[in-house]
Amino acid sequence: MEPGPGGRAEPARGRHGDVDNTIGGGVFFNAVVQGRDITLHLPPQVTPALSGLPPASPVFTGRERVVEELLRSLTPSDRSPRGPVAVVTGLAGIGKTELAVHTATRATRERGLFPGGVLFVDLAGYDGERGPTPERALTGLLLALGIPAEHVPDGVQDLSRLYRSALAALADQGRPVLVVIDNVATADQARPLLPSDGATAALVTSRHTPDLDARLHELPELDQDASVELLDQVLRHRRGDTDTRVRDEPGHAATTARLCAGLALALRIVAALLADSPTRPLSSLVATLRDEHTRLDRLRREDRAVRAAFDLSYRRLDEAHARLFRLLPVNPGPDLSTEAAAHLADAAADRYAVEELLHDLARAHLVEPGTTPGRWRLHDLVRLYAADRGLSRAEDDHRDEARARLLRHYQAATAAAETHLSDSPFPVSPHFADRHEALAWIDAERPNLVAAATTTGAFATSAAIAFTSPGKGAFVRPTTLGQLPGNALFRCLHHLRHFADLMDISRAALATSRSAGDRLAEVLALNDLGVTLREVRRFEASIDACTRSLALCRELDDGYNEAVVSANLAGSLAASRRPGKALKALARSERIFARVGDRRAGGLVLSGKGLVLHHMRRFTEAAEAQERAVAVFTELADRNSEGMALNNLALSLRELGRLDDSADACTHAVAAFTEAGNRHGTATARGNLGNTLARGRKYRKALGACKRSLAAFRELGDEHAEAETLDNLGIVLGELGRLKASVDAHARACAVFAATGERHAEGIALNNLGSALTEVRRFDEAIDAYTRSVAAFAETGDRGNELDTMKNLDLALRRRGGTPVPAASPGTGGTWLRRLLGRGSAKP
Repeated sequence: MEPGPGGRAEPARGRHGDVDNTIGGGVFFNAVVQGRDITLHLPPQVTPALSGLPPASPVFTGRERVVEELLRSLTPSDRSPRGPVAVVTGLAGIGKTELAVHTATRATRERGLFPGGVLFVDLAGYDGERGPTPERALTGLLLALGIPAEHVPDGVQDLSRLYRSALAALADQGRPVLVVIDNVATADQARPLLPSDGATAALVTSRHTPDLDARLHELPELDQDASVELLDQVLRHRRGDTDTRVRDEPGHAATTARLCAGLALALRIVAALLADSPTRPLSSLVATLRDEHTRLDRLRREDRAVRAAFDLSYRRLDEAHARLFRLLPVNPGPDLSTEAAAHLADAAADRYAVEELLHDLARAHLVEPGTTPGRWRLHDLVRLYAADRGLSRAEDDHRDEARARLLRHYQAATAAAETHLSDSPFPVSPHFADRHEALAWIDAERPNLVAAATTTGAFATSAAIAFTSPGKGAFVRPTTLGQLPGNALFRCLHHLRHFADLMDISRAALATSRSAGDRLAEVLALNDLGVTLREVRRFEASIDACTRSLALCRELDDGYNEAVVSANLAGSLAASRRPGKALKALARSERIFARVGDRRAGGLVLSGKGLVLHHMRRFTEAAEAQERAVAVFTELADRNSEGMALNNLALSLRELGRLDDSADACTHAVAAFTEAGNRHGTATARGNLGNTLARGRKYRKALGACKRSLAAFRELGDEHAEAETLDNLGIVLGELGRLKASVDAHARACAVFAATGERHAEGIALNNLGSALTEVRRFDEAIDAYTRSVAAFAETGDRGNELDTMKNLDLALRRRGGTPVPAASPGTGGTWLRRLLGRGSAKP
């Protein structure tokens, strides 16, 4: 008799009487013979399926967490009647097969989860010539289970039924099997091979995300540490522990890891290439990999190549998917939105169709979903591959037209976003629902916009328009005041305080304008660079850029731009403690703006003039200038500029002893900045409110205002403003008797100013630290702080503060019992508290 899989031989009866010839205690998939006096040679025990598992690499790192997740997913439970199925998906060459082999080995040898062993089949789903059909795959699995070839049926349905019965029989006998189905291209390939009992588990790997109703595990790239470790381990495995090239060149090892972008295949190829040449330094290999045009060609060795791995995935794409894939690298930044991809594909009116294409490419792991919904990115090596493919089909894909469409989209959307800024001269664009949506778009697209501005010149423009004004004829109005959409990017990034990006954009614009011989564009680029340098507190460099821009304006007889640049130069001169020169520059600007009737620009000059007068301690004149500026901005409904002028007005009112009026101006400034969405301005005004409250001895209210201001500056990443607020907070804490916290706040402020090289601000903070240390009787430390403060003021030419600090130093020496300092000449007067609380201005 020949029972089916899992059957059991029953007693046979013959003419000589009952013969009980039962063979049990196992599962048999071959002939079972019964009778009397028979010598039976049973077939050898079925070789465990684990013997068919490919050998695991001796080097495996960076995947421990994923292995543990897979082991948990593969552990049978009562919740799934079919049995656990886990699918590992990921980019070609990411290490899916190696992960599956190591997981299977761990599951059987270490965990004892599958005593029946492991069945392994490579479907080679992306290689149509090499991959087995489902029939061939099932036949091979049945033979591995011990089913004789003559009993293997034809047809997928019968093969699958016998295969699943055999697995179920093994599971019933307490010998469940793990089935590893590697390199699956489609769900239809894998379905016939999946077990149907509740104990047999299946582990599937695929470059696509197949619809198998299974637990999905997306395999990410290796991080840098794991990548370097893999390089080191593979190299030492091949050459021995004496090969320490990776450890000896950590910088080049990190660069190699970055250039391989965490792709296990690429890293192993690099390690093999190093092993081939034991005297070749890692730096030499890095040099060959840096060139993006040849990197994929370098990442090959014998029968392994990154390009070939990507080829197999690319060949499966239809033309619509392939064309979009080839166009994606046209985007200059690291990722792009569905909307941007639709413009690339010339399908802006049908973005949902493009979204479906992108989802399909993501399921094929040729693109990756971004960090937020609706955004997409390419793995670095895939980007190089797609770009190479795209260049070979550039004419067919109309690649140049696609680039132009994308950049026009970025330009138009940026201009639309700028209209939602409070001080924009343009009507609000309906492209964005509201200001929040507009600024969120700028923030999300910022890397693309900066890349477009610096690499493609997408935001380059003549950047000026001519207009007629009584008495002067034609003037050129600069984009730095937001008069053209072409400058929208600069304004938006300045509003969001992305000064590093602005520095890159300004320098790129300067190089482009000089290369093109466009002197007007050079004027504007130098001016923008000067403004940005001032924001990062590089005052001398800012003055130099503005001065060069001003000279070009005069050569071009460009009066309006001369006024704009002069105003910006004045801001840098004032910040570098040259108030006299700043006032002269502002006077030039004021005359021109009044003549051409630009009231907003005139208001900005008034506010800047008031700030300079304040620092010259001409507080009454300063307050009058700020009040006039407030009136201008109120009439123009420019809430952001109104908040700035109100905040600056509060400074002078405080010095005039009008504390209630100062607090009122600060409160209104907070409201104006908040309405305008200027978080930095809001924090500045709130900090100044704290200073005014402290001057009025309302220390607890001052403490709350300072803390809120400090938290905002930390979140915004403005180290200078954070340090100033810490210094002010230290004063308030000292007045509340929290002396240890006061010392700590002043010390932290000193550290920031020292690190950023701001000597004058450091001198003020050191003076305040010395006073706080004196209060807690730490005289030696106080004397050191005062001494360093005196040096800082002497270095920056602030004779008044230098003399005041010397008096404080003298007092500390006397209290310690040491030699007093020589008598100081009369200084500017004022205590350290009053001098500190006079700082914290908002900039025009």
